[in-house]
Amino acid sequence: MTTQNKRFRRPRWHISQFKVEEAEGKVRFHDLFLPIALMRAIQEVGYEYASPIQAMTLPYALAGYDCIGKAQTGTGKTAAFLITVITDLLEHRLEEQYSGEPRSLILAPTRELALQIAEDATALTKFSRLKVVSAVGGMDLEKQQKQLAEQRCDILVATPGRLIDLMNRKSVFLDQIELLVIDEADRMLDMGFIPDIKTIVRAAPRNENRQTLMFSATFSPDILNLVDRWTNDPVRVEVEPKIKTSDDVEQHVYLVSADEKYQVLKRIVSEEEADRVMVFANRRDIVRELSEKLKSDGINCQVLSGEVPQNKRIRTLDGFKEGKFSVLVATDVAGRGIHIDGVSHVVNYTLPEDAEDYVHRIGRTGRAGKKGVSISFACEDDSFQIPAIEEYIKAKISVEQIPAAWVSDEAFI
Repeated sequence: MTTQNKRFRRPRWHISQFKVEEAEGKVRFHDLFLPIALMRAIQEVGYEYASPIQAMTLPYALAGYDCIGKAQTGTGKTAAFLITVITDLLEHRLEEQYSGEPRSLILAPTRELALQIAEDATALTKFSRLKVVSAVGGMDLEKQQKQLAEQRCDILVATPGRLIDLMNRKSVFLDQIELLVIDEADRMLDMGFIPDIKTIVRAAPRNENRQTLMFSATFSPDILNLVDRWTNDPVRVEVEPKIKTSDDVEQHVYLVSADEKYQVLKRIVSEEEADRVMVFANRRDIVRELSEKLKSDGINCQVLSGEVPQNKRIRTLDGFKEGKFSVLVATDVAGRGIHIDGVSHVVNYTLPEDAEDYVHRIGRTGRAGKKGVSISFACEDDSFQIPAIEEYIKAKISVEQIPAAWVSDEAFI
């Protein structure tokens, strides 16, 4: 054999090549006895120590318990459930597996989140033979059908609406699901996906015949009701973020009357530096009314709320990201998990009824190291929410008067 034709094998990877020092109060991934192929991928993506949600969830999830986790975006919950799924699939291999029959299903409320999870799953399965498939709305349905028909699928990451489409077309069958993950369950509830998820869960094995992991930013009574229906004696894990609000967000709360609100809003969105603005209100009717008023005043804006169909929401978000319009008027459907770079201002037209939503809303700006501005209106109807927000963010909120320059502005008058 000539030197040219000779095949060189890469040396086998050994866990000794992944060195992480023991540290007091920290859990190393080494301490969890994960499969070698997964550990190699964990080293490549740069993980060393488990985050709090991972350290609390993984010992139970890896032992096969159902888990419900209360955790915000950015706490590492995606890796927590992916590591559980991948470990289970690697440790319990099947002799036979048919196309269109995924072994695990991860449900996410939006296309963006589902695609991000699929990307993370692909990175963590890089050194195994596990196959990851994504099935999301707003993308080529036939291509997704073909992908499911032509190869096995170990991990299916899907949005509820598109998964129902594929189920109705007999392109995917859920009777072999071993692990079910429902991510951002509270947003699923807000966005009206619960009937779809009920249909999906009914098509999967019974609670006691599968492992279920659910994650939510809140544990409202409605969420806990769903937990009772879809899990089997789950372990409950709660992680509160150490820092509630970012130092990169300049926060203002202005004392305004209900009659002044709209004119102040119009003044803010007309500012030269307000190049991409998200305006939040608590109710769909307020969002609709605001959008109509802004449009009639020549301001290019769109609406995002629970009553907007999913495919239109995707187009709206894409248009906002691409700069096709400058103002997005939204309910809290848009407050969680949506990552849009370059949002210069967030305006709370009405203060949220839940203090946690205040943090989610203002977190849409001041991202990726950039500075952002949050402006909230406090009038006689909602200023009583301020103490609860202060208690939650562990900081004092100074209520300011409207800047004098705005009041003297002709447009304001």
